[in-house]
Amino acid sequence: MGVPITYNLRNLAERKATTLMTAFGIGLTVAVLVVSIALRQGLVHVFSASGHPLQMLVMRKGVASEGNSTVTAETFQIVRQLSGVAVTKDGEPMASPEALTVINLPSVESPKGMNLSVRGMLPIGVKMRDLAIVSGKMFEAGKRELIVGDGVARRYPNAAVGQELKFGRGLWTVVGTFKAGDSAANSEIWTDLDQLRGDFESSGGSNVVLVRADNTSAFTRLSKTIDDDQRLGSSTTSEKEYYKGLTSAGAPIMGLGFFVAVVMSIGSAFAATNTMYAAVARRGREIGTLRAIGFGRWAILRSFLLESVCLSMIGGVVGILLALPMNNFSTGVGSFVTFSEFSFRFEVLSPWAIGLGLTFAAVIGAVGGFLPAWAASRKDVISAMREP
Repeated sequence: MGVPITYNLRNLAERKATTLMTAFGIGLTVAVLVVSIALRQGLVHVFSASGHPLQMLVMRKGVASEGNSTVTAETFQIVRQLSGVAVTKDGEPMASPEALTVINLPSVESPKGMNLSVRGMLPIGVKMRDLAIVSGKMFEAGKRELIVGDGVARRYPNAAVGQELKFGRGLWTVVGTFKAGDSAANSEIWTDLDQLRGDFESSGGSNVVLVRADNTSAFTRLSKTIDDDQRLGSSTTSEKEYYKGLTSAGAPIMGLGFFVAVVMSIGSAFAATNTMYAAVARRGREIGTLRAIGFGRWAILRSFLLESVCLSMIGGVVGILLALPMNNFSTGVGSFVTFSEFSFRFEVLSPWAIGLGLTFAAVIGAVGGFLPAWAASRKDVISAMREP
């Protein structure tokens, strides 16, 4: 026979001040954890939405990022003619040579500036992406014109339509803003490949070639052909897998958040322990009465342990509410792979963040409440009844 849970809830309600103070302390701990998880979930959402399942990146062997790679014009011409490369309705191979450079712009959060990727591409590269121009127009070939992702437009005042950015050999005009779903492309600036090459005195090569395969089986064959061709000196990686690997950009911040949450949880567990010890000390006669009417030691232990968990779960809910203002908050995080920033939104309301936050709260309650619950279960009936 177990002690009814209403008994525990009633006792929590009677100790309003203590309950709220302990719950708030636990809530702060849970809020830190939830925000850390929300950061990761935001990055996962951005990078999982990036890339096409039939597209691969052709880069120089041994490099991990587009910016560190070089692909010759000869390699591009060989790759675009390989069997298995998809073609447009006009018969043009879907192979896009692309060049990248990094520029520094002041943002809302960092007036001293953050790095952003500028990607040069030909019209075929634009066709291979799912994007929409949300303001202004598309850049024109042969002109110093730029279009910026909506993540850049939101956070970088100098990248608004009509503004001019200085890099390369002169001034570049922002002529449009685009949105490519929820992908990482929204954190980039795009322009004409040949114009970007000219400004940086490139010899005609590119950093990477984006290739789309005709179908899944062609993807595998095409990837193996490129990897095995000694003339190319190149390797391939799935575009989806490449962006999935960039999720590590938020690992240091997320790791710090977890560390802080664990340290705070120790204090929260002690707070829960003190609260429950005080409850046990005040309710000696109640415990004796429960034992006298037939509730065993394990029933008492479970009851007080459940009360501690309920107290912590209240704190868990408080923590989620404290973290809620961060939901959909847009910010950016730098990547050590690309050396540029990616924009993303915190996803506090994701099931993963809420579930782990409440589970963490329950663990704090169980750890902090076990010893007081054990002490309550070991009380002698007669001695407990004599307590004031």
